[in-house]
Amino acid sequence: MSINKTRGFLYRLARLLGDINAAKKGKVGKRIGRRTVGKATGRAMRKLFK
Repeated sequence: MSINKTRGFLYRLARLLGDINAAKKGKVGKRIGRRTVGKATGRAMRKLFK
């Protein structure tokens, strides 16, 4: 298994654990909103620095 695959797995695992934690605390809506904004910001930055 390569380092990139391992890193990708760890990132996915961290995201899943964050979702579970948010569900336990009842803050799923806030987490979804922040993830959406983060993705949009990332796309905008990618276009800006391309």
